[in-house]
Amino acid sequence: MVRNSSPLRTRPVSAGALRTFEAVARHLNFRAAAAELALTQPAVSRQIQALEDEVGVRLFLRHTRAVELTGAGALLLGAVTHALPRIDAAVRQVRQTAGRRIVALSTFASFASLWLIPRMEQFQRDHPDIDIRIDATDTPVDMDVADVDLALRHGPDATMPPGATRLFGEEVTPLASPWLLRSAAPLRDARDLLRFALIEDALVGRQEWLTWRHWFDQHGFAALQPKRWLYFNYSYQMVQAALSGQGIVLARLPLVAENVARGELVEVLPGLRIVSPWAYWLVPGPRARPRPEIEAFGAWLLAQAEVTRHATGEAAASVSAEPPQGD
Repeated sequence: MVRNSSPLRTRPVSAGALRTFEAVARHLNFRAAAAELALTQPAVSRQIQALEDEVGVRLFLRHTRAVELTGAGALLLGAVTHALPRIDAAVRQVRQTAGRRIVALSTFASFASLWLIPRMEQFQRDHPDIDIRIDATDTPVDMDVADVDLALRHGPDATMPPGATRLFGEEVTPLASPWLLRSAAPLRDARDLLRFALIEDALVGRQEWLTWRHWFDQHGFAALQPKRWLYFNYSYQMVQAALSGQGIVLARLPLVAENVARGELVEVLPGLRIVSPWAYWLVPGPRARPRPEIEAFGAWLLAQAEVTRHATGEAAASVSAEPPQGD
């Protein structure tokens, strides 16, 4: 609905007014938006009215006890919702360059817990002037928007963006605590596994190769039924259960190679591994400009990946000659 018949204005609107608009649109409540922004309710109302005057249409319908977005308001909200996070991310990057050297890394929770964090002490010791910020979430971030320099991803080749570097592949194999194995007769084939609880990911989804049922099928034991199951949501929980002797886990070998090397876990049937169709990748952030700290951390990650490949017996993978950098 047009507020007046004056010609439409063409000058840009205030960024502050857009932030106020976004808060009101998100809460659909002037009072809640005012509390979030540390403003008075009349001040918020004035900013919204001024913004409506600037764009020439109503953005909200004011009811007695509610606020409703108009069609124009919904259209503007779609643009503002994407623009403000980009602005905030850019401001954070500017602030970072003026202070300490920081590398922002995105990865998923189990990879951070099992592979990355146990190795971080060496990097911190060698580079005490570089801070690492790790965002570990199982929901992949949009690297075109997020404030991320590098990402560690798990997936098939076809899903990786240009510039991604393969770190190592993946094999799945049964592992157990050595003291759990000492409490029973030796394991000679898949049928011997039935004496133990089998630990499995409860949320494997499309990753069928991570299931015990797939493992049994692949090795000709489709009819076998285990003594009992233990299900967990995350790989690091599964590994912790195996380390404490609660059962045998079908584990991703690259994530537990250090545990195997230290003798904390034993590969019970080493001749019966399954090769995963997925691999682990280092992905540079498309908006991250080249910085020495990114180059240093990227080179360190590639070196650690080589250690993992040797530990798992994987043939040397093709990796970039230079550490990944932002565009």
